[in-house]
Amino acid sequence: MDKILRINMSAAGGPQQSTEAAGEYAALGGRATTSMIVGKEVPPDCHPLSAENKLVIAPGMLSGTAAAISGRISVGCKSPLTGGIKESNAGGQAAQVLARLGYAAIVIEGQPAGDDLYKIHINKDRVEISVDNSNKLLDNYPLIAKLQKEYGDKVAYMSIGTAGERLMASASIACTDPELRPTRHCGRGGVGAVMGSKKVKVIILDDAGCSNRAPKDAERFKTANRAFVEGIRKHPVSGEGLPAYGTNVLTNVLNEAGGYPTRNFKSGQFEGATKISGESQAELEISRGGKATHGCHRGCVIQCSGIYNDKDGNYLTKQPEYETVWSHGGHCGISDLDTIATLDYWDDNVGVDTIEMGVAIGVAMDGGVIEFGDGKGAVSLLRDEVAKGTPLGRILGGGAGMVGKAFGVTRVPVVKNQALPAYDPRTVQGIGVTYATSTMGADHTAGYAVATNILKVGGDVDPLKPEGQVELSRNLQIATTAIDSTGLCLFIAFPILDQPETFQSLLDLLGGFYGIEMTGDDVVALGKNVLSVEREFNKAAGFGPADDRLPSFFQSEKLPPHNLTFGVTDEELDEVYNW
Repeated sequence: MDKILRINMSAAGGPQQSTEAAGEYAALGGRATTSMIVGKEVPPDCHPLSAENKLVIAPGMLSGTAAAISGRISVGCKSPLTGGIKESNAGGQAAQVLARLGYAAIVIEGQPAGDDLYKIHINKDRVEISVDNSNKLLDNYPLIAKLQKEYGDKVAYMSIGTAGERLMASASIACTDPELRPTRHCGRGGVGAVMGSKKVKVIILDDAGCSNRAPKDAERFKTANRAFVEGIRKHPVSGEGLPAYGTNVLTNVLNEAGGYPTRNFKSGQFEGATKISGESQAELEISRGGKATHGCHRGCVIQCSGIYNDKDGNYLTKQPEYETVWSHGGHCGISDLDTIATLDYWDDNVGVDTIEMGVAIGVAMDGGVIEFGDGKGAVSLLRDEVAKGTPLGRILGGGAGMVGKAFGVTRVPVVKNQALPAYDPRTVQGIGVTYATSTMGADHTAGYAVATNILKVGGDVDPLKPEGQVELSRNLQIATTAIDSTGLCLFIAFPILDQPETFQSLLDLLGGFYGIEMTGDDVVALGKNVLSVEREFNKAAGFGPADDRLPSFFQSEKLPPHNLTFGVTDEELDEVYNW
């Protein structure tokens, strides 16, 4: 990955592309690349949907290699949802293909005049940017089906649905999986709206004739990769729970812990949890001829995805993730898996973040738009309002914060205007610190304290007490930022936190590929450096300590069944980035 592709959508005479050496970004990847470019080149005070913003797409440090589970791609920009810096990553095939094509990043900048809609086709020989208005107002599934007739099934696609075209702040960018289904999404923060503002509908990536990236020390790399895979497979979470039941294995776990936010964060337990749990979901999928185990990209050894068929045995959607099952399930008082799967399909098709959309619908329920538990009503809101771009649909597509303002709801679970995911910070206090202080807005993946609070991975910090949570979140945010830069799946955190030899194999994997010696200190330094750039961007964009806070109801409303409030003080939250 020795080059950067720049596409200027504002160029006179139409969009122009140029290629330059990766330079200072050559040794980076993923989140490190996107945040460094955004931090250096995007004015922090610009409007996120203006020509000044840039959309940066970067594969990870190990993407396009034989390294296991290395298929995450990062997309960065200034977020239309939070107003701060954003990195959103996804699985699928795009990262591997882009890396094999030799690109450290694609930077899409400027904004074309007029209403034409563009597609970008990249292969080893050329980059073609062309108008294709026949793609206008196509959602992701019909769009990819149409494009396959032209470009075939040996490529990877990154696309936006109608939500991205309509510049909704919850719009995602879909990446196709190995079966070319648009099911893996860079979901958080409205990155799809930024792609839509550039008038880019789809990027087609074709690596025909390209080979895997070669390591500098092939034998060391191969040995480390083998040990790394062994470590992943022998850990009970990454080797047993996730492959058997997917991420939704957490539903029963969090519900029993009293940390499963229900009906817009009014309770920590949902009476219908067992009906929508990972165990129930896997059993249903298998009985209908689907799959409870499936990889979102080639080379995945965890296989925590799946295939969800309808009652007639026909494909409906990929296996809904834990956060999706929660946001459209317990959060909305819905306990029917088919309804949740239908909502997941429409999220992917329209191109919206499943967390933001589910929380937005739950807030709308709290505001009386429909009743909690109304599954048919929830589907109608997404299919008949958001998908059609009605005024109500645009409010919902603007995210939970916008819905709260529109319908006078005071319990709005957002930080930096981004919806909280599926863990209540009053019962899982460490994740509350991450929600409050992450540069990305409320984001569980930014520092997954649930691992230590609930799953007891990497130690044991009492989830019900504030003590030790700041240090836990800080360390996890640093480590996660580095992992997000490698292109490796975040779920490698489970074995590397518990198994020192697996962490060492990761260091050897990176070192073997790049021909260097890597230590744990190098990982920490990378994470701190990227977080510092992100913090500086947000500060220049107007963020301050008051933005690193949870909504006040988490301090004033006790959450059943433990009847606790969030106990980490503001002063402690302000210490997270003091390293």
